[in-house]
Amino acid sequence: MSRHLFRPIPIALAVVLSLSSHVQAQSLVELFEVARGYDATFIAAKAQYEANLAKANQTLGGILPNIAMTTSATRTNISVTADATATTTENRYGVYSANVTMTQPLYRPAVWATYKQGGRQLLQATAQYEAAEQELLVRVTQTYFDLLSSQDSLEFVKAQKKAVAEQLASAKRNFEVGTATITGVRDAQARYDLTYAQEIAAENDVRIKTLALGLAVGRTDIKAKPLRDNSKLIEPPKDPLDTWVSQSETMSPTVRQAQLALDVAKLEVDKAVAGHLPTLDGQIVYGGTRNYGGTSTSPTTPTASNHVLNPSANIVMSIPLFAGLTTQYRVRETKALEEKATADFDNAKRTVAQTTRSAYLGLIAGLSQVKAYEAAEASTQSALDANKLGYSVGVNINIDVLNSQSQLYQTKRDLAKARYDVLVGNLKLRQAAGTLTPQDLQDINQLLAP
Repeated sequence: MSRHLFRPIPIALAVVLSLSSHVQAQSLVELFEVARGYDATFIAAKAQYEANLAKANQTLGGILPNIAMTTSATRTNISVTADATATTTENRYGVYSANVTMTQPLYRPAVWATYKQGGRQLLQATAQYEAAEQELLVRVTQTYFDLLSSQDSLEFVKAQKKAVAEQLASAKRNFEVGTATITGVRDAQARYDLTYAQEIAAENDVRIKTLALGLAVGRTDIKAKPLRDNSKLIEPPKDPLDTWVSQSETMSPTVRQAQLALDVAKLEVDKAVAGHLPTLDGQIVYGGTRNYGGTSTSPTTPTASNHVLNPSANIVMSIPLFAGLTTQYRVRETKALEEKATADFDNAKRTVAQTTRSAYLGLIAGLSQVKAYEAAEASTQSALDANKLGYSVGVNINIDVLNSQSQLYQTKRDLAKARYDVLVGNLKLRQAAGTLTPQDLQDINQLLAP
């Protein structure tokens, strides 16, 4: 996985780079892949997964045989003085030993519980990794569409400014020929000034949203692809709300992490209780000793057989009798933590279920809102056309046209934002239910302009 390093540069330069016309626009999928190699939260989750994988493999050591080799070598010098003759004799002898011991745990409940915990913790890290990936996917998509929405707002404001400018020019001409009052000119001028201020704000918002997207992916050369004209939105959810909620309670990474944390807590209780139980190990020892120059009992006489082998097989049982009440209080502690993990698990299911319901209802409402805005766009366009016609024949005044123009472009902005909200809402629903995958991003990416 490649990592793109984000190097801070002056804001003005970043804006120039991000908004420069020569920069090739990036798709949503392209920026998401870049973010995977840059986002600190996602990288941390990936590292945690790899660490837990190694930790889970470590627990194998508790149930597999343990083989160890021990060696020792000693050399002794002995001075023997005869009392009758006062003669001193120097003697040297050595002892060399080597043993290979294999120990196989036969009955160790705490070791088996630790082994099972390693597997659960690995699954926890997997769920955490999936949650981080889903969160990154939604965050990048939200930031991407925030930029597109800001760009749309700027385009609509510019179009409105142009329309208001034309209406201002018309009002001035009509005033000069005496077919309109100065009030119409001043209304148009005030509306133009307001639109100009809105344009400045919209341009700044585009800069800010561009920087936000660049910060999310660690790049400055950001240019988002817009949605294709007349692109169809995603279909409404086919499954009912209860089905989505049921999925979330089993598939959500948050719920799975809480469930696995409860499993780990239960196994921790088993480990604590195992402190009262005996342990049983099987041992096989193969080794021997070799003497040089005699022995400690007969240092002056070399042994006839100075090489001794002593293989053995043993069963070792250890029975705990009293550990100063440590085990008892450890059991109490782990049971309390198990109760806490149970409460956390229940809370996770409730929270995820509520999040799923909110996301589902929000998506349904968003789809309905898009249809309503589409109808409103058509009706406001008709109202504008009617007001323009009425103004041209002297039935309506200039302010009527200006208000219709403002309403039309506001509706266009609201419609564009509603479409983006629906696309993001679809991802949030799948995220809450735990079914969100990068393929869902591919489906949205198909709606973007080439």
